[in-house]
Amino acid sequence: MEKVISVFGSSQVGERSRDYEEARLLGRLLAEAGFTVMNGGYAGTMEAVSRGAKEGGGRVIGVTLQLFAHLAANRWLDEEIKTPTYLARLEQLTAASDGCIALKGGVGTLTELSVTWSLLQIGAVPRKPFILLGQHWHRIMGVLSQETFIRPQDFALLQVVETAEEAVEALNSLLGA
Repeated sequence: MEKVISVFGSSQVGERSRDYEEARLLGRLLAEAGFTVMNGGYAGTMEAVSRGAKEGGGRVIGVTLQLFAHLAANRWLDEEIKTPTYLARLEQLTAASDGCIALKGGVGTLTELSVTWSLLQIGAVPRKPFILLGQHWHRIMGVLSQETFIRPQDFALLQVVETAEEAVEALNSLLGA
């Protein structure tokens, strides 16, 4: 049975950037490890992780939004799921996955992170690996631990790793892939 990993990231990342290449590597490594990649289906790191997954021989699902009908989905998708609302999109990305990875992103990525983390925290979705990829997440989580009322057990729902290789290794360990 396929294991689906949702990857959250920015549409604002250019093709020649370091963030694009890291997302592309992540997609390839996920595919080579046997995972299906699911993401928001558009440009930036969503495109990069999709492209990498296809280059690695994998399957890619894009969860797009009818509100963005004027935007083309990226060309690396095998399947496009068009959702009627942003909340339906978030639900699909979160509930239909076996694990999640958050890359560096903007407001949308932070929303995906917060909603997924909250759903895991309250038990609204089954427990699953949630990996934050990149050194910047250490600093962000440090600020959150000092400036919010988030409990240690809630931080324990997340795992911060610094490389795509570490992310896939963690998923393999946690999901037995």
